[in-house]
Amino acid sequence: MGFDQVRQRRLSDDIVEQLERMILEGTLRPGGRLPAERVLAEQFGVSRPSLREAIQKLTAKGLLVSRQGGGNYVVESLGSTFSDPLLHLLESSSEAQRDLLEFRHTLEASCAYYAAMRATDVDRVRLREAFDALQDCYSRVDEVSRAEEGAADANFHLAIAEASHNAVLLHTIRGLFDLLKRNVVINIGGMYKQRAETRDMLIKQHRELYLAIIEGRAEEAREVSSRHLLYVQEVLEEVRQQVQRTARAERRNGI
Repeated sequence: MGFDQVRQRRLSDDIVEQLERMILEGTLRPGGRLPAERVLAEQFGVSRPSLREAIQKLTAKGLLVSRQGGGNYVVESLGSTFSDPLLHLLESSSEAQRDLLEFRHTLEASCAYYAAMRATDVDRVRLREAFDALQDCYSRVDEVSRAEEGAADANFHLAIAEASHNAVLLHTIRGLFDLLKRNVVINIGGMYKQRAETRDMLIKQHRELYLAIIEGRAEEAREVSSRHLLYVQEVLEEVRQQVQRTARAERRNGI
């Protein structure tokens, strides 16, 4: 009977495994810089040569990139679901915007459910900060740009995804982050014009969602998230129909 030789595991393999876990769980973010080699080696309790070997392996895998004189970084495009050219196509298509809202409906409801079940004290602090930043945007109506409000809204939903402790959900949301942010920016202007109560409704829905997650009410968090996206879809459908009616009327009048 023949036996395969047992391959001796190198220390660098253990370091690779730990860094990969940190990337997967979102501790090391796309585009984020790793601590200096000396600091990282001390934190792991390993030699710098072993650490360098691990970094080289992760670089070869396409997870890290080294910059001359600038340290080591997680690859910027890691988990990027859509390329920039496709982003622009999706932005300009009303049907694609509708599709994104349908996708968000499914995705964000699950994030909210698991966040309510699994959020740690650290997650709750992060959620509070993101929620406060969003509330601040709502309170400074005439001072905040659509882009700033869109970023705050997307950051709040990203914090929920982080609190879900589901790596697939988190990286999907991160990969879609720019698209989500632009989707909010595109939508809110038309929504505010369509219904006078829209801003108050969004404030109320986000507060209900935040409290359901913080208080661990998982089913309610999922229901509130779904109701929030359904409301957005409903108002935007009204906007779409209004635009169509206006265009039709202008054509009839030869404008």
